[in-house]
Amino acid sequence: MARILVSGLLNLETTAKVRGFPIPYYPVDFDFFGVSSSASGVAFNMAKALNALGDSVTLVSMIGQDPAGDLFLSELDHLGISAAQVHRKLSATPSSVVLYDDSGRRQIYCDLKDVQETACTFSPGNVEEADLVVPCNINFSRPLIDLARARGKLIATDVHVLASPDDDYNRQFMECADILFLSDECVNGDRGDFLRALAARYPCRILVMGMGSQGALLHVPAEDLMQHLPARTVSGVINTVGAGDALFSAFLHYHLKGLPPLESLDRAQLFAALKIRQAGAAAGFVTEEELEQAFSAPGNPG
Repeated sequence: MARILVSGLLNLETTAKVRGFPIPYYPVDFDFFGVSSSASGVAFNMAKALNALGDSVTLVSMIGQDPAGDLFLSELDHLGISAAQVHRKLSATPSSVVLYDDSGRRQIYCDLKDVQETACTFSPGNVEEADLVVPCNINFSRPLIDLARARGKLIATDVHVLASPDDDYNRQFMECADILFLSDECVNGDRGDFLRALAARYPCRILVMGMGSQGALLHVPAEDLMQHLPARTVSGVINTVGAGDALFSAFLHYHLKGLPPLESLDRAQLFAALKIRQAGAAAGFVTEEELEQAFSAPGNPG
């Protein structure tokens, strides 16, 4: 069981099913059981996914003194994840609205409240005990980088949408990362060239670019490995939101178990595919046992 410290955003997520994109104007629509609200956010999604896979998670984040903050404390208690490092320092808990259609496409509106201007406290003891430190790319995670580096910890981060290797906001996170994940959504040109450019500029040992329905691209610079893995196809896809967090979490889980990067990513692809059969970003995570059963099934799940 790996010990993983995750620092990042918690936000109340509301998902709403729409008839399609673009959305035509009408004053009201009725879709029974098409709207729901739940605890989410990158750090919560990761903590819940890693917990489902059997890892020990220390979660560091911030919430508000509001009912949404109470919801997170209740959810974490239900999952058996400590909220000791979840600080009630914000004026309100961040929130998001996710619109999604029958094809799984989604559009996200995120309200961070005052989280980007609020500092968070980190315990050196928690860093010392961790096998892996994951500073998600939110401003309050920045001090964690120096703490983790000073202690020689393995560091992984996901910078999500990245248009250039010279991204000012994400530079500090990329400079610290042993394992770097990102999406191809704003990448122009050849994806492999983009990963090579990142590897030439930053000390990452493993880079993975999520490509949605096109799968994922793995780059291991020391081995001169550039490998594309097609997406796993499963039936019953509802909403792709949270797929990237699931992919990242499962890869880290299997990497810490000692699997080679390609095998870790192969399993992570399936973990993410199984997850998107649920609407919420923090829903649909299977256990390691369930994932291995699906992975070993003839032809894998359809």
